[in-house]
Amino acid sequence: MTARINRGMALAAGLGTRMGALRQRLPKPLVEVAGRSLLDRVLDRFAEAGVTEAVVNTHYKGEMIAEHLGVRRDPRIEISHEADLLETGGGVANALMSLGPGPFFVANSDALWTDGPVPALARLAAAWDEARMDALLLLHPAAAVPGYDRQGDYFLEPSGRARRRRADETAPLLFAGVQVLHPRLFAGEPVAKYSLVRLYDKAEAAGRLYGLEHDGAWYHVGTPESIAETEARLAVPSGS
Repeated sequence: MTARINRGMALAAGLGTRMGALRQRLPKPLVEVAGRSLLDRVLDRFAEAGVTEAVVNTHYKGEMIAEHLGVRRDPRIEISHEADLLETGGGVANALMSLGPGPFFVANSDALWTDGPVPALARLAAAWDEARMDALLLLHPAAAVPGYDRQGDYFLEPSGRARRRRADETAPLLFAGVQVLHPRLFAGEPVAKYSLVRLYDKAEAAGRLYGLEHDGAWYHVGTPESIAETEARLAVPSGS
């Protein structure tokens, strides 16, 4: 049975330093790709998946993000401003009270994806099993990302459990920046500066970290050059 996941968080507090001079004008989440801001694209996906309440964390030029989002009504948005940058783990921990007692989506605002036959968020919700999982990560084949030259992030076992690669390994899947998390994963964790990877490792050690392979396209928009590259690829019809 598909889980009812009606809350989500968009991570939009990064500094965007790789955007160079562009970041002097606006924060990276408001950078447009093919006429739509990165942040709006994530929130559009949330709305399509049935998310009615979302949290957006902010830091750099947070007032611009808050003003931009002021006109949105779907989903309803709460701003979680960070005076001191908390990174991904601390940022989510800081917003837990607004995310409720059940599972919720989290997506990086610079992760842009297209769906396969079934939307990625719907697939994550359908795969979510609260009895077995504390975290379910959307993973993407590293070989399908043009120019990707790193060692990947995760292996998937036949059971669906995810295992992070060791330093001497090359993994076939990379983390796509989209996931379902349960609040219990944060039990005992502080509101402090740390990465979500720390919590993925915690879930993995408990046998409660799972992954789902993405069946659409995926793009990371982190530099000015990647904007044009992504727009060009989005313009190519599927299957070409």
